[in-house]
Amino acid sequence: MTHTPRGGAAPPGAAVPSTGALPAVPPQSGPGGAPAPRQVTGGGSRPLASRRQPEAPRRTAFAEGVVRLRGAAATEPGRLRIIGAVLAALLVAFGAVAAWQMSDRATAADDVLTSSEPLASDAADIYRSLADANTAASSGFLAGGQETAASRDSYEKGIRTAAGKLVGAAAHSEPGSSSAATITELNRLLPEYKGLVERARTYNRQGYPVGGAYLRYANEKMQEEMLPAAEDLYEKEARRLDADYADATPYPWAAIALGVVVLAALARVQRRMYLRTRRVFNHGLVAATTAATVVLLWLVVGHSLARSGLNGSYDHGVRSLGVLHDARIASLKARGNENLTLVARGAETKKVGDETYDAYDHDFRRDMAALDKGLARAGELADDSAGGKPVAAAVSNMTEWRKRHDAAREQDESGNYQQALDLVIGGEGATGECFAGVDENLAAALTHERHEFEEAATGGRDALTGLPQGSAGLAVLGAAGTVLGVGRRLSEYR
Repeated sequence: MTHTPRGGAAPPGAAVPSTGALPAVPPQSGPGGAPAPRQVTGGGSRPLASRRQPEAPRRTAFAEGVVRLRGAAATEPGRLRIIGAVLAALLVAFGAVAAWQMSDRATAADDVLTSSEPLASDAADIYRSLADANTAASSGFLAGGQETAASRDSYEKGIRTAAGKLVGAAAHSEPGSSSAATITELNRLLPEYKGLVERARTYNRQGYPVGGAYLRYANEKMQEEMLPAAEDLYEKEARRLDADYADATPYPWAAIALGVVVLAALARVQRRMYLRTRRVFNHGLVAATTAATVVLLWLVVGHSLARSGLNGSYDHGVRSLGVLHDARIASLKARGNENLTLVARGAETKKVGDETYDAYDHDFRRDMAALDKGLARAGELADDSAGGKPVAAAVSNMTEWRKRHDAAREQDESGNYQQALDLVIGGEGATGECFAGVDENLAAALTHERHEFEEAATGGRDALTGLPQGSAGLAVLGAAGTVLGVGRRLSEYR
């Protein structure tokens, strides 16, 4: 008889699931064929998507670059790359700044030699030529019908020189500038002056006293309109010359400071590499240091030589030329006023305080005082015997000129007009001889000082030759050496 086993044991061979474990239930479809929500312990149901974490916001390209850069900087190869890039950028910046500053100074130095100083000298020559023509016109008028060919030629030469210099100045002046306007005004006044002088000569040859009036009117136009305009042109060109000197002589402090920074950075980087690798030299960085050192030394030494030459050309050239130009103009004006004293014969007077003087004789003495002062200053500026001798000779001629002029004035005031005339425009022993000596010696001194200027200014300009291009080229080579040197070190990490 068979009995059913007691207890809850399963029959042999039957698998009984453990407590708490349920058989897997295949997923059921919900209404409409959609998957039914998954059952979870604790009751209720929720979608899987509701349990996903929110995605982090995407970083911008710049932020991503910063992160990568920080990551690279944390490694030695990354640091080397950054160091190489910074050094190369510093070297290129050094070369660019040096080339820029020295290019400006080289251009200004060239302008001093080839543009502004020659134009200033031309402006002074315009003034001198006009004063010379006016002096020759008054001398020819005093000679009357016996006007000498030399006097006539001197007048024509002065007019031609002034006209030619005006053409040259007009070609080099900027259209619409104040200098161009002054040149235009002088070109307008010059034919008017010539017409007045020719009328004075014509009436003088015919013996009409109105000739003297025309000559005084011509002199008035020259003294009150033409010479002030020429002086204004000279002052403008002199200021332009000073501006060119001011642009050419200052030290390039920005480039020098950047060069010192570059050398300091190169030294620090090489010391860092030595401490980390115990290698004394890195060929690329040594080449970059050499290039930067050469550029810095070239910059300092080359500009110092150029500055010295330009300062010398100004102190011993431009300043002397200006003083000599003023002295020569004063002598020409004095000679013209001396002649007009005899032409006017007391018709023009000037009251100073309670005293009344002959107007032209008063101006003559004023001009002689200016000449005396100018010659004294020119003697102080002359730095060698070649420049000092003609100035000393001009002083001697000026002293004798004053003595002869006083003698001529005594004769004129005593009523001896012909004797006074002979003492002024006569041959040997006349004041004209002294004036010619002053003018010739001043011309010789001007020639010498202009040569001194050109020699010093040329040396100063030549000291800057190739410096802008050379500094830029060496800086680029230094940057290339830096890249190669750092790249050699990086290759050891591969």
